[in-house]
Order: sequence, then C-alpha cells, then structure tokens
Amino acid sequence: MSDTVITREEIGQFIKAMQQGYEVFGPVKEGACHTFKRLTGEETLDLNFTNTRLSPKSLLFPQSERLFEFTLDEASEEAHILKETPKEFPPAVLFGIRPCDAKALRLVNVNFDNPEFKDLWWTKRMESMTFIGLGCNNPGSTCFCTSVGGGPFHEEGLDVLLFDVDDHYLAKALTDKGERILGQGNVGEAADEETRKKADALKKEAEDMVNSYVPTDKLRDKDVLELFDAPFWDDVAFACINCGTCTYLCPTCWCFDIQDEVQKTQGDRIRNWDSCMFPLFTLHASGYNPRSDKVQRVRQRFMHKLKYYVDKYGNGVACVGCGRCLNYCPVNIDIREVFKLMNEL
Repeated sequence: MSDTVITREEIGQFIKAMQQGYEVFGPVKEGACHTFKRLTGEETLDLNFTNTRLSPKSLLFPQSERLFEFTLDEASEEAHILKETPKEFPPAVLFGIRPCDAKALRLVNVNFDNPEFKDLWWTKRMESMTFIGLGCNNPGSTCFCTSVGGGPFHEEGLDVLLFDVDDHYLAKALTDKGERILGQGNVGEAADEETRKKADALKKEAEDMVNSYVPTDKLRDKDVLELFDAPFWDDVAFACINCGTCTYLCPTCWCFDIQDEVQKTQGDRIRNWDSCMFPLFTLHASGYNPRSDKVQRVRQRFMHKLKYYVDKYGNGVACVGCGRCLNYCPVNIDIREVFKLMNEL
C-alpha cells in the first residue's frame, strides 16, 4: 500500500475529484459544533475539530428510516401488503472520520452483519462506503481510546488514514479501496522517508497525550451474576435522569424501535433509534416492564457494553473511548469510574 503527500491547498481539489464518482460526506461546522454532512459545494469542509458531537454512525444507521410501505385501502389489490421502500446505495466517501468512530462502526457491525442475521440496508451502505480517517493530533482530555484497543491513529475500519503533518497531509492507503480512491484523486505525490518518520513521531506523541485510562483486564473473567448483583449500582444510578443523551451520542449504541405510522389509508413502517435508558424501551404489551426501575436501566447500559458484549463476541468492550458521554452527561456520570468498579469488583 502506498503513502501520498497532499498539501492543504490540494484537499479541495481532492474532494472535487472524488465527487465525480462518489457522494462525499465530511465534517462541517454548524454553530458551536461539527457534524458530518454531504459536501455539495455550499458546505465548507472543516478539519479543525476534536470530535463531532454526534458520530457519523447515522450515515449508515439513520436515526429514522422508512423500511416498508403499505396501504389500508380495501379497494386496492395490495391492501395490507408490505412493500420495501425503494432505496439507493450510491458509492460514497466518509472523509475525516476519527479513528475511534471508525472502530465503533466495526463494533456495531457485529449486530447488523453476522452469520445469523444480516441487515441488508446496513450491509449495502457499508459496502458502498469508503472511509478516509483523520488521525487525532490533540486528543481530548476525556478521551481514553488507548486503553480500549484503539488510539489517535488507529487503523481498524479505515481505507485511508490521514496524518496532519506540518503544512500537508500524509495519506496512508490501508486497503484496495483506499488505494483506488487516492489514485482517482490525481493529487499529491509519493511520500518520502522523512515525512513517514514525522508521521510516526506524531502518532507516538498523540498516544502519549491520552491521559485517561480505564482497566479492562478482569472483565472477561468476572462472573456475570456477581456483576449483575454488585452493590454499587444504586450509587452509579443515583444521579441519572434517564435522558438518554449518553446512548444517542454513543457511536456503539444500536438500539432501535420499529413503528407503523398511518395517515388515512397510507402507512409506513419506520425504524427509529431507541435507548435502553428510556422506561418505555422494555415495556411489554401486557403492561409488565422487566426494567421498570432506573437502576435496572443504568445497569443494563453498562453491563451490555462492558460485560455482555465482552462475553458474547470476545473482541473487547463495546466502547471506543471517545469521551462523548463524559462531555455531555448533564449529571456528570463518568463511565471511567464504572469501568473501575466493574473491573475491580
């Protein structure tokens, strides 16, 4: 795989070249935050960000998505028949995704694409997408990616990784997809050894800047019932207001609900993001709710990410250390403390 040097002035040219054959999504500043949007010429790509408030997960797993359509018109031959809503999956490029978010998509992938179940909408979007990552020169103070199997320049889930070196970017092709996209861009020149050394030094420096740490070494061996009945859950859940902010911002959460919406005789079956933190999430039609208490819902969130996922898939915790839940929890619940409580029980 090749390494290419692209100057800052050439980034715009690179984006335009990719737009000839791809839909290109990148970070755009809106107000005080950055979000990933399709770049059409009106939006300005802004790579000067620590992380977006919402991860780009919604580009592959939309917050609300129409899945099927139906009619209740008894005069129609298609009454009460579900028809899949037409969708297109054009080739696309996700430009500037942070390594933690790229790793998160691989963790989510085990839920939507596995030997037992395959979500065709998710898999088709994943297949059509090329991921160009942007390494973190200055990780945030609440980031702890290095202790959960990642890092500021982690390569998992990426086709190309960009290193912001001096006044240019070193673009490192990681897959055949990445090789093709760099070739199609027709920009830049082959990287020299000095630039590669600077990139390696930048990676090491960024990793050393990650000061937050969480222990995970004992989670796999913990007895699941012992953790479930641990005495600390009441204290962890005390301040929680079940707002769901942590789960909506989390790049590895995948809970959803499916509802039928009807207007007159026309209906849609829609999939919406949901949250295990909401009281209605586990409410049965009978009226029984197995997680009626707040502490049960808080426990479920952490047990799923730090124990159930660990035991089922054996590829680490379902957390990439992005720090979003730390930054935006209105009552300052700290997942790093829960890591310690569970690991050291």
